[in-house]
Amino acid sequence: MYDAIGEPEAQSIIASSPIAGELLAWYERHRRVLPWRALPGMSADPYAVWLSEIMLQQTTVTAVKPYYEAFLARWPDVRLLAAADVQSVMQQWVGLGYYSRARNLNLCAKMLVERHGGSFPSHEAGLRALPGIGPYTAAAIAAIAFGQRAVVVDGNVERVIARLFAIANPLPGAKALIRSKADEVTPAERPGDFAQAMMDLGATICTPKRPSCTICPLLAHCAAAMSGTQESFPVKAPKQERPLRFGAAFYLRRADGAVLVRTRAAKGLLGGMTEIPGTLWSEDFDLARALREAPIEANYRKLDAMVEHVFTHFALRLCIYVAAVAQDCPTPPDCRWTRGEVLDNEALPSVMRKIVKAARQSMST
Repeated sequence: MYDAIGEPEAQSIIASSPIAGELLAWYERHRRVLPWRALPGMSADPYAVWLSEIMLQQTTVTAVKPYYEAFLARWPDVRLLAAADVQSVMQQWVGLGYYSRARNLNLCAKMLVERHGGSFPSHEAGLRALPGIGPYTAAAIAAIAFGQRAVVVDGNVERVIARLFAIANPLPGAKALIRSKADEVTPAERPGDFAQAMMDLGATICTPKRPSCTICPLLAHCAAAMSGTQESFPVKAPKQERPLRFGAAFYLRRADGAVLVRTRAAKGLLGGMTEIPGTLWSEDFDLARALREAPIEANYRKLDAMVEHVFTHFALRLCIYVAAVAQDCPTPPDCRWTRGEVLDNEALPSVMRKIVKAARQSMST
C-alpha cells in the first residue's frame, strides 16, 4: 500500500508482474464492441477515436452511442466537420452537456484542415496543440490511433490503478502518483490495445461498486483485492457542497407563436448556446428586482414552480416569468424571435429546455 505522501510501505509485488500481457490476453477474448472501435486486426480511424474521446468526457458509453452515430452520419470526416458552421455543431451536440467541447470540435477540425491538411498529428505534443485536446485525449489518440506508447488515464484507469497498488492518497491529489504507476505498467507493444483493455476492465469488471474480482484477469496482482479493501479505492476527498445561485428567466411569446431568444457569449458557461433571456445568476439574487431586468416591458405572470438545475460547480434555481406580446413587439438588442416550431431545433442547453417546457405547459392551460 502507498501512504499519504505516495511512498511505498513495502516493495510492491506488482512492479515485476506481467500485468500488460495478462490484461491483453483477456482483452482479446472480452473486448467490447463499440461503434468507434476498430475491429481486431484493423487500424483505428483517428477521426473516430478523437470524436468518441471528446464525447465520452464526463459522459457514459451508453449515452454517447446514439450521439456518436448521428454525428458521424452528418459529418463522416474531419473536412466536412470543418466546413460546418458552429451553430449546427452545437445543435447536434444538444443533450451531451459541456458545450465548449462542441465549439472546440468545430475549431479543431478547421485547424486540422488549415494547418495539417486534414490529418491528425501522430504524437502527443502535436495533438495537445489543437483546441479541446488535453493530456488524456492526446494520449488516447496517440496510443489507439497511431500505436504510440502513451500513458492513458481516464476515470476507469484511475480506479484500476488505485486498486492494483492500493494507493491511499485521496483524489484529486493522487492523480500524479496514479499516472506514474500507470506509466510503469504501460507496454511499448500494443499500447492502444492496452489502453482500451484498461478502460474495458474498469467499465465491466473493476466497477466502482461491487467489482467482480473473482473473474478479474489481474486479481493475483491487486493489492486492494488481496486485503479485501477493493471498494475503498480510489480514495476521494470529501465533496464540497455546491453553492446555490438564483435568477429569473423571461419567456416571451409573440402573437405568431415566435419566442424571444438570444445567443450566449462564446466564452464561459454554456458559451455560444441559445438561451431564454434572463437575469444574471448569483447567490444574492433579489427576486423583488427581477422585472427590472426583463428584456421587454410586458404583462408578466410569474410561474409558481421554479426550474432547478445542477452544474458542476453550483446549483441553480430560476423563477420563470411568462408573457404574451403583440406581433409588432420590438426586438431588444442581441435578441431574436424564433418561430415556435423552430425553437426545439435551437442549441438550447438542458436548463433552457426545462424553462421552455415549464412555460409552454403554463401558457397552454
